Amino acid sequence: MPEVRDQLGALGVVEKDSPFPFPIKRVYFLYDVPSNAVRGSHAHKMLHQLIVAVSGSFEVELDDGRTKTKFLLSSPNAGLTVPPGYWRTLKDFSAGSTALIFASEEYDPSDYIRDYDQFIAWANS
Repeated sequence: MPEVRDQLGALGVVEKDSPFPFPIKRVYFLYDVPSNAVRGSHAHKMLHQLIVAVSGSFEVELDDGRTKTKFLLSSPNAGLTVPPGYWRTLKDFSAGSTALIFASEEYDPSDYIRDYDQFIAWANS
């Protein structure tokens, strides 16, 4: 994430579609998530996302149907791009953490795969 830093601190910058590899059509955030809660646990067929920990930290696990990879997000100047076709799970939220999500599409329930077995079948087809 672009930032401007000086003796007074840091300023994170988002302008138009920069630094995104997709146009932004939706922005939302998760906060006050209990440390033992699990969020996400779904995949998207078409949606691209960029996930940023604007405060605190949390883990994002991505699963493409064959391989699972874990990422720790803990800084507002670094984000994780999630292309379509990945099962994503967010967990291990620290106290006071906030996840900011930039999405390429508006909310569309038909783009979600919410059942893991259906996701595996879809991913392997």
